[in-house]
Amino acid sequence: MMYMMPLFLVLMYFMMIRPEQKRKKEQVALLAAIKVGEAVVMLSGMHGVVTALDDKTVTIRAGEATITFDRSSVARIVREDAAATTGT
Repeated sequence: MMYMMPLFLVLMYFMMIRPEQKRKKEQVALLAAIKVGEAVVMLSGMHGVVTALDDKTVTIRAGEATITFDRSSVARIVREDAAATTGT
């Protein structure tokens, strides 16, 4: 029984904590890599093109509108090469 608790804690680390740290590290790298002119998708699902960047905000153009969001609300950067490999 004494061996079960440390084994459970190690298993919990590798199943829950480590993947979350990896996702957080990837998100920080994504937010640092945003450049003006790139197409992005926001957490809300809105697609747009980055027109301005600040330390904490990103301004995107979506159609005729220009909207400012927190940088943390960027879900992903749309890459042209990724669309070419999927066939769309």
